[in-house]
Amino acid sequence: MSDQAFVTLATNDNYAKGAMVLGQSLRNHSTTRKLVVLIGPHVAEPCRDALHSVFDEVIMVDVMDSCDAANLALMKRPDLGVTITKLHCWTLVQYSKCVFMDADTLVLSNIDELFEREELSAAPDPGWPDCFNSGVFVFRPSKETHEELLKFCAEKGSFDGGDQGVLNSYFNTWATADISKHLPFIYNLSSIAIYSYLPAFKQYGHDAKVVHFLGKVKPWNYSYDAQRGEVRGHSVSPDPCQMHPNYLLQWWQLYAASVLPLMQKAYGDAPFSSGFVDQSSPAELHQDVREQHQFPPPPSQRVSSEERKQRWEAGQIDYLGDDSFSNIEQKLNSFLK
Repeated sequence: MSDQAFVTLATNDNYAKGAMVLGQSLRNHSTTRKLVVLIGPHVAEPCRDALHSVFDEVIMVDVMDSCDAANLALMKRPDLGVTITKLHCWTLVQYSKCVFMDADTLVLSNIDELFEREELSAAPDPGWPDCFNSGVFVFRPSKETHEELLKFCAEKGSFDGGDQGVLNSYFNTWATADISKHLPFIYNLSSIAIYSYLPAFKQYGHDAKVVHFLGKVKPWNYSYDAQRGEVRGHSVSPDPCQMHPNYLLQWWQLYAASVLPLMQKAYGDAPFSSGFVDQSSPAELHQDVREQHQFPPPPSQRVSSEERKQRWEAGQIDYLGDDSFSNIEQKLNSFLK
């Protein structure tokens, strides 16, 4: 299928790491399609070399920015302005059909069947299901569509400041016109949505094909202790982790096995951010993980049930502590029985 391709976008070195993990996950699950990555000029040269080891095509594009500070501020995500750069994917007219995937997605099984769908096929967004999430979508490259999208962008902008607002406004019949263009949620499973509807994840989660690490904090913002096989904390946001720990660990295991060696080869003796931690004593490691992931305090200092309830209702959820997936699942199983 040389005229069909999976496409992703990397505007900096961190997203390039994510793109390589995504590309390798597609290869590990035996995709028969080409792999293409669009990159911005801020991706370092050694990182570009590493990308060539995973992707069939590495294509430089101009970075576009919505500069829509007001709407981006509403989402508390000023970084999303550059996501409209992904509109360049419609210029890939050497391909008849493509599947775009954000660099913060991870493939869990073969998804080549997506190429049986038509433009614009996508899964519902967990935040507003009448909108599709633009992290995974099927499209047909077309210079005409590309030009129309740029014109639409210039004239009407984006209701959220990013690509998702533009694409939902342009493909505005997605919610009502053709159910065959609604991808099942398992093709774009938001790791955040797992906790908002845990019974559904318990029922359908084993069929998940793509996990999407939505939100400000990405897998590469964490660090990894290879000796212990553990993911360690981040300092990007004070908010508790909202990623399912198993998926987060899968991302890092794939990065460690397949992507890090490519980065080491590309950079040689030059320093780069590997994401791996220096080995610490068990006591130091335990303390670091507790602080970074906001694990619950020791038993003698645990908060009361009432205080935990108040924190939950205020959105202060300890996803990797008392309010972890396993604890919620255990409580759910007890209730259902």
